[in-house]
Amino acid sequence: MILIILSWIYILFTTINLGFGFDKIIGLKNKNFILTSVLGLFFITLIASIWSIFGRINIEFHLFLLIVNGLLFLKFKKEIVALYKSFVSDFKQLESVLKFFLIAISVFIIAQCASIPYVIDNESYYIQTIKWINEYGFVKGIVNLHFFLGQTSGWHITQSAFNFSFLYSNFNDLSGFCLLLGNFFAIQKLHEFHANNNKNYLLIGLFPLSNILLFQFISAPSPDIPVYVLSFIIFFYFLENFKKATIELFNLLIVLILFVLYIKNTTVTFTIIPIILLVFNFKVLSRNLAKPFLLASIILALFITKNMIICGSPVFPSKLFGVFTTDYAIPDSIENFYYDQLKYYGYFVDLQQYNSMSAFDLFLRWLSLPKLNGLFNKISILLLLIVPIFIYKFQNKKGIWMLYGIMILQLLLLFATSPQYRFFMNFILFFCIFCLICMVQNRKTINLLLILSLLPTLLILFVPINLNRFSNYKFMMELSNFSIENTIFPYKNTKYNSDFETIKIGNLNYNSPTAIDFFWASGDGELPSVNKQQIDYFQKYFKIVPQMRTNDLKDGFYAKKLSSND
Repeated sequence: MILIILSWIYILFTTINLGFGFDKIIGLKNKNFILTSVLGLFFITLIASIWSIFGRINIEFHLFLLIVNGLLFLKFKKEIVALYKSFVSDFKQLESVLKFFLIAISVFIIAQCASIPYVIDNESYYIQTIKWINEYGFVKGIVNLHFFLGQTSGWHITQSAFNFSFLYSNFNDLSGFCLLLGNFFAIQKLHEFHANNNKNYLLIGLFPLSNILLFQFISAPSPDIPVYVLSFIIFFYFLENFKKATIELFNLLIVLILFVLYIKNTTVTFTIIPIILLVFNFKVLSRNLAKPFLLASIILALFITKNMIICGSPVFPSKLFGVFTTDYAIPDSIENFYYDQLKYYGYFVDLQQYNSMSAFDLFLRWLSLPKLNGLFNKISILLLLIVPIFIYKFQNKKGIWMLYGIMILQLLLLFATSPQYRFFMNFILFFCIFCLICMVQNRKTINLLLILSLLPTLLILFVPINLNRFSNYKFMMELSNFSIENTIFPYKNTKYNSDFETIKIGNLNYNSPTAIDFFWASGDGELPSVNKQQIDYFQKYFKIVPQMRTNDLKDGFYAKKLSSND
């Protein structure tokens, strides 16, 4: 815990400085301390992404970042110090209940981040993605080594910039830092709600009620956490400025939405938000579109460049732009295999069952899934049915109707790709809280809800709970709990204590975990690390094995097609 606190102090200092500098470049005129840190995360992600094209995110990157950090602080010391003073002043003005909540949830979040990583994707590709960036930057054709490495998220690039791998190997907790920022921003707005009685402030102010669902995912760099946090901030500013958007607000939303898209491209429906604002505020915004257009172009260029290097094609995992694919692009047979898995994974059926079922049959299957999957799927459909009633009766405004429409589009998109509830959770949380505030606005009741929400969070933190009754995933049956052993040093980046065996295939020597019964597992092995089961499977059924492009790992990989006799 202690080491995480120290690292977060540095991260906060760095993101505030670079966020302030980024604000000066874009001209957002932002005065919110938490938003400044978010802007800093975005700016550092841009810098790290550009750096990763040419080299690794390691000590040399941090020396550069330290210099930029220092120069910005010296240049704008007075304004930056004023931001800190403003934040401290805002905290002092909070009522005692809100202060207690923020202190308690801060301790809980840090403790959880020091515990055993829970997310199974951490073992398949989070650890390895970040390790490759730390050691080599973006690597050509790395998708051929492990298909999931092609999913390199902007958030993993951000984490690679803040895990300080050259100093210590167990920092893997930037999602927890992001959730903490989200809680502080929400409580600020909740405090303001008690003064202005604006329901939009209450709507985001109750975001901390989501902690119970998000808590287990913060001990690993899950891209879902920043998406959920940023979604609430985006929805808040959209609702508040639906018909009176300034260019500064519009640019802020562009930055936040670009950040979300770069973290997770399944949030593509968010692009509708700035379009709506532009339509309703065309006279004000149309004359000042140069900066948002340039910023969007930079993100698009980085997105395509990243994919061209890592995957050999502009969009992962698609070859829609086949003319641009490279000789190290993933083979069609492997891509088709992934698409097939993606389609039927959310329904918990195999490919043969999927192909024999109608769209309505698949919907009923999806709706009737057991445990948490079925529960959240049912909640999704219930929200589609009841939210219009709540909107019409309690807050009949165009802005909230627009968000409801975007929710419908998001769900339709998931049905067309992969209907997993975690890709829809931001809308589930937002509209559940929306329905709640339509009925509950009493100050004492709200404070009671916040305090009571700490209890299950505390329970999860310290009490072992078996999730057999709730989870469909055998690798996510037990929650991770805090141990007193992690008071100073956080738990290592992986939940497994596995040895690795070195295996040679062609010109490739790779490390395979010996004690992880999980097809996609790579664990925390030395580079390159991939499961032997996976290599053998693709060799047997597709006659394809990964090979190094040269004798140096930094030059990447390609997929070698074996002859029928091999």
